[in-house]
Amino acid sequence: MIKHSEIRDVKFGENVTVIEPLNLYECMIGDNCFIGPFSEIQKGVSIGNNCKIQSHNFICELVTIGNNCFIGHGVMFINDLMNEGGPAGDKAKWKATKIGDHVSIGSNATILPVEICDHVVIGAGSVVTKNITVPGKYAGNPAKKITN
Repeated sequence: MIKHSEIRDVKFGENVTVIEPLNLYECMIGDNCFIGPFSEIQKGVSIGNNCKIQSHNFICELVTIGNNCFIGHGVMFINDLMNEGGPAGDKAKWKATKIGDHVSIGSNATILPVEICDHVVIGAGSVVTKNITVPGKYAGNPAKKITN
């Protein structure tokens, strides 16, 4: 069976640019956004206004991204912590991620189910494992605050 990439049941704001190929389905994209190629944005995801989502990203269910955010290349969002040693078959066990406004996430970062407050920069290759409640720059694995 061969399935093709598609854009299906997406609520687009004004002035959105999407570069194919990609998978977008049952999500919301705000005004003045850019979505790069080879990305997947799954159902229930909400992306605010004035966001730039670069290429090769995976934004899974239960992710909310605020306004004026930048998501670098190859960023992976996780909603299943595999607490039972493998993928949770029950979506009720998945966890949500909330990204505030004015957040920039560097290329190849991994974002576990967390909340990130407004005005945060996540360094490239970082792994965010815990909530970030104080604005600033964070980097590393696990990501830690490195500067204001």
